[in-house]
Amino acid sequence: MKSKIHLPDYSGRSIVNLMSSIAKSFGTKTSYPTLKILPAEKLKDSKNIVLLVIDGLGYEYLKKKEKTTLNNYMMGSMTSVFLPTTASAITTFLTGVAPQQHAFTGWHMNLKEIGVVSSILPFSPRFGGPSFNVYDIYIKDVLDQKAFTSKIKAQNFSINYYKIINSEFTTAMSQNSKKLSYKTLNGFFKQIKKAIKSSNKRKYIYAYWPEFDSLSHEHGTEHKKTEKHFKQIDKKIVKFIQHLKETDTTLIITADHGFVNTPLEKTIKLEDHPKMKECLTLPLCGEGRVAYCYVRPSKTKQFEKYVKTKLKKYCSLHKSQDLIDKHYFGLFEPNPKLFDRVGDYVLICKENYIIKDSIIQVKKRKPHIGHHGGVSKEEMLVPLIIIKT
Repeated sequence: MKSKIHLPDYSGRSIVNLMSSIAKSFGTKTSYPTLKILPAEKLKDSKNIVLLVIDGLGYEYLKKKEKTTLNNYMMGSMTSVFLPTTASAITTFLTGVAPQQHAFTGWHMNLKEIGVVSSILPFSPRFGGPSFNVYDIYIKDVLDQKAFTSKIKAQNFSINYYKIINSEFTTAMSQNSKKLSYKTLNGFFKQIKKAIKSSNKRKYIYAYWPEFDSLSHEHGTEHKKTEKHFKQIDKKIVKFIQHLKETDTTLIITADHGFVNTPLEKTIKLEDHPKMKECLTLPLCGEGRVAYCYVRPSKTKQFEKYVKTKLKKYCSLHKSQDLIDKHYFGLFEPNPKLFDRVGDYVLICKENYIIKDSIIQVKKRKPHIGHHGGVSKEEMLVPLIIIKT
């Protein structure tokens, strides 16, 4: 089975272009062009713009759900960013720029500034433990982009799950926003309604729902628990639309990425390839579907030969600089930090393979069934759902 590569379209069809459309509707200039299927003019007259992000709800998944409210309101698809993963795509929603500029390149990131491979959104070391901010190290030390909400002239709200509402990352990216938290799906929609009805001023409301992603990781997209949760979301949307009548609201529903199911037998374990592992100076970074490799200069030929011969069936090999030059991460001038965070080489997994290494960890994690971050259409394409009241 050959895998077709699906890359971001930053010229007018990606989530960064959606953010440009929203920004321009508030009179803010942007470097990236607006979304072709949702130009800023279509948003200018709405008193409330709500961006509701359902983490992990891919376009390919949703288009199969024909008799659902979300499918009925779907205008089409957009591409995510590279990598199509929460760390990169949510940072695009929250800054309005692509990874080329914000340089958040995957869940595991080499932070040269502090000499640590991190789990970037928890803002902690990859091996676990407390957030870096206990050591007086903050997101602003590694992320030099302003929050999207600080760039637009609007009353802003940021609605997040109670466990992450006060995290270092969420706090930094909620600048100029009133933060509202929730614990349940009912609470989630209740907080959106509260924000909409808080005043007659023009508002931008960002609302993030993470549970679909968590279930897809744990069980895969086709599991009955994941399916049941999707139906719950769809049912709540029906009721929510009724509450939006006469509020002059444009509700934009989308996602940061989609998913592929990855059976355990499709896992490439680095410890099974010692000749490759001895070439690396750091643990693998990025994601299981796309890994950044930091290679010893004296071992580059060995590394290239090994991947091209022993791993050819499972992944393709690319020089990191080539992918930057080919605009995988975005358009325009790259953030200087990007070069440090994508390693020397990039492994892009084929079909539904993943590649993993092991490190000493505070707590061992259960293997995931669902993954994202690769270049399949299932991972790269996200829905654009527009509901106007």
